[in-house]
Amino acid sequence: MRFWLTGAAGGAAIFAAAFAWSYASQASAGAGGFDALNTGRPLAALGSERQCERYGGLPARWRDDPKAGMVHLHGGAFVFGSTRGYPDERPAGDGNARVSGFWIDQHDVTIAQFAAFVAATGYVTEAEKQGGAAVFHVPTREEMNARDLAWWSWVNGATWRHPQGPGSNVDGKGNLPVTLVTLHDALAYAHWLGRDLPTEAEWEYAGKAGHQDASLDAAPADANGKPAANYWQGVFPVLNTAEDGHAGLAPVGCYAANDFRLYDMIGNAWEWTRDAYSGPHQSHTNGDTFAVAPAGRRHDTAMVIKGGSYLCSRDYCVRYRASSREQQEADLAASHIGFRTVLRDPA
Repeated sequence: MRFWLTGAAGGAAIFAAAFAWSYASQASAGAGGFDALNTGRPLAALGSERQCERYGGLPARWRDDPKAGMVHLHGGAFVFGSTRGYPDERPAGDGNARVSGFWIDQHDVTIAQFAAFVAATGYVTEAEKQGGAAVFHVPTREEMNARDLAWWSWVNGATWRHPQGPGSNVDGKGNLPVTLVTLHDALAYAHWLGRDLPTEAEWEYAGKAGHQDASLDAAPADANGKPAANYWQGVFPVLNTAEDGHAGLAPVGCYAANDFRLYDMIGNAWEWTRDAYSGPHQSHTNGDTFAVAPAGRRHDTAMVIKGGSYLCSRDYCVRYRASSREQQEADLAASHIGFRTVLRDPA
C-alpha cells in the first residue's frame, strides 16, 4: 500500500492506520548491528525520566576516550526510505542500500558537551554572528490570524546560550540537546573531536536499528500505549497535552533506546546530516523557518535533517519516524534542531 500525501491534514488521516502499530511490537532481530566492539565500553545509563534528569550531559570518560559516548555499528544492508510515508521518503529503486561500519553518539550532543567545545576553542556560532535565530513559541489566536507559521519568530539575541533570546539561559540544563546551531557549527564541533556528521543513509540505518516492518512508520508508543518519544500530543501549535512527559525539549535519554542502544533517534530534536537535500519537496509548509529570517538574508544550501522533533504531531508534521526527512538551510539556526556525530571505520 502506498500513501500519497498533499498536506498536513491528509497526513493525519492517512497515517491513522499505520499508527495502530506500536514500537513496542518490534521484533528484537534488529540488535545485530550493535556488535562486539561495544563489549566492556561504558554505555550511558539512560532510558527513564529519573536517569535522564540525573545525567549531567557528559558521557563517561569524556575527553579521555576519543569514542566517549559512542556505540559501534558494524554496518550492513537496509531499506533506505519508506513506501508508507510522504512522497519525499519514497525509496530509490528497490530501496536496498548498504553502509559501512561506524561509531555514533548514543544521544544528541548536549549543551554540556557543546559548552566544553566552546570553552576549549573559543568558537563563536553562526547565530551569534548573525544576531539571532528562529525560535518556536505557542502563538496566540491573534498571531495565528495575522500570519502563516505564527509559531516561528526570528528572535534577536537567540543563541545556544540564550535559547529564547536575551534573558534566557541554559544554566542547569547541560543534559538537554544543544540547539540553535547550524550545520557549520555542528561540523566544527565534530571536527574538534576528529569526527563527522552522519550521512542521511548512516543516520537512517542507525535509526531503523535493523527493522523493516510497518512499525517504523507508527507513532512511537510503549506497551501501555504511552508515547515513547518526545513529540507533540494535542492540537498543534496551540495545545500540547505532554502525554510523553515533556512539552518542550527533553533531556537526552528520557525514553528507551532503540535496538542499537541509541537514544532519541525519533523526536526531541531534529538532527543535522552532512547531505544536501535533493528529491521531491513536500508542499505543506512543514517547517520553513527561513520564512521568519530577516528580509534580504541570503538563502544557503538546503540540507537534510532527520528524526523529527518535539514539534511533530499527528495533525501537522507526522515526521517522528526513522524514514522522515526535512530540509533546513545550512546556516539557519533553529530551536528544534540539534545533531549527533559519527566516526567511520577505516576503509
